Amino acid sequence: MLDETIISKAIIETYMKKLIDVLNSDVAIAGAGPSGLTAGYYLKKHNPTLKVILFERKLSIGGGMWGGGMMMNEIVVQEEGREILDEFDINNKKFEDGYYTADSIEAITTLASQAVKTGLRIFNTISVEDVIIESDRVNGVVINWTPSVDTGLHVDPLAIRANFLIDATGHPSEIAHIIERKGKKLLTNTGKIIGEGAMFADKAESVIIENSKEVFPNLWVCGMAANAVFGGPRMGPIFGGMLLSGKSVAEKILQKIG
Repeated sequence: MLDETIISKAIIETYMKKLIDVLNSDVAIAGAGPSGLTAGYYLKKHNPTLKVILFERKLSIGGGMWGGGMMMNEIVVQEEGREILDEFDINNKKFEDGYYTADSIEAITTLASQAVKTGLRIFNTISVEDVIIESDRVNGVVINWTPSVDTGLHVDPLAIRANFLIDATGHPSEIAHIIERKGKKLLTNTGKIIGEGAMFADKAESVIIENSKEVFPNLWVCGMAANAVFGGPRMGPIFGGMLLSGKSVAEKILQKIG
């Protein structure tokens, strides 16, 4: 006979063990869209000993990729992005020269599955509401349940130590905005968040790799957060740049770790 309290105990004990295990981590990622998932995947793939955690404020992961273009669940990638789809064994087909399509549901579920299987630890319904800054460097994140944050409940958060933090929160670039609100100077031309430009897919895809970099000591940006911070344009439902950006920021952090 099933005992409901044993079921509850199994969930509580197992979850708390997972959370305690990541209190001191190597890399923390905010945002489980395609760039955040890809960054986590490559970090763990190339250095399995790293403790990499990812916090997603929503119940579901996947960011904007779920909806494809205007809720038509197909995405487009260019040739370079297709190579990452192939590495993940995500089915894709040529539409025209330089353009490939993939089912967005298959794409995001496969990205998530492969990332988790490398050892990436994902926590959903948790918001990064603040950061730890010591000696003018980011040294961790401050987290809280998303329902508490969204409803304005006066609930004190918890802290997680991390040597590196990746802002993969998309267009809002939430973590970079936290740094800016604290009066800190960012590593942009203006020292502030520049803001994303109008849609210009060709330019957006070409600059996003360059923009996927450190924006404040120990804080890195990727995906649309990178273009938003450094003034790149948006690109719409073409996702090769998102994947390449996540891979690029992972490679840059791995190089810095040595």
